Amino acid sequence: MTQADGYLLDNRQSEARQRFDAFAALFDPTTFRHLEALGIGAGRRCWEVGAGGTSVVSWLAGQVGPAGQVVATDIDTSLLATVAHAPVEVRTHDVGTEEPPGEDFDLVHARLVLVHVPDREHALRSMIKALRPGGRLLIEDADPALQPLTCPYEYGPEQRLANRLRQGFRKLLAERGADLSYGRKLPRLLREAGLHQVAAEAYFPIASPACTALESATVRQIRGRLVSAGLATDEEIDQHLANVAAGTMDLATAPMISAWGVRK
Repeated sequence: MTQADGYLLDNRQSEARQRFDAFAALFDPTTFRHLEALGIGAGRRCWEVGAGGTSVVSWLAGQVGPAGQVVATDIDTSLLATVAHAPVEVRTHDVGTEEPPGEDFDLVHARLVLVHVPDREHALRSMIKALRPGGRLLIEDADPALQPLTCPYEYGPEQRLANRLRQGFRKLLAERGADLSYGRKLPRLLREAGLHQVAAEAYFPIASPACTALESATVRQIRGRLVSAGLATDEEIDQHLANVAAGTMDLATAPMISAWGVRK
């Protein structure tokens, strides 16, 4: 995917850093637990696909140390400047269209990336191709269709408005080629791609301060798109943001499915 394709959540928008901070608070503990279980240690070579923010890249760099390497790629690397030093190498790269940025990686990881990539099949093949025999792949992606609501407990007008705006967000994603049920497919896709020891787990945060921060940043980032598509009015978005800021709603994200396997 290139930025000309109209990616809905551009890294250069002012809210992007707030979204990545919220993702880190919500999902880093789960991600790091899985990465540790896959045996990431000193001297390993890792490819972080669609890195976006810096939290996972920085953690991987600490694990592999000066003898290792972390290649961090994204279509927009503007937020990665602060980590662009050894053992991290930052590259502008489109996993959906380009060849891998190297080979014989011990680990390839992508979080909340492939659901947005139009050619997910190419991207997955590319990531597996980049692994050495015995290398580990960890894909973590959302499944908005599995749990499509901002407020799973819809008991008042505030919750109904929040869920209607989430429905609009999902419509915008789908129009740009996002697969809103991709997360649940990952175990089968990894097996069919020839990986073994495939397993998966789901994480579903709810009623977290980070959920609130993510909702606010996301709605502000896509506000213009929602209004121009006729999916919400400015007045409705203002009301929703005020409701979110009040801190009285139990907000949720889509479940994140983590799936992993080993290249033969």
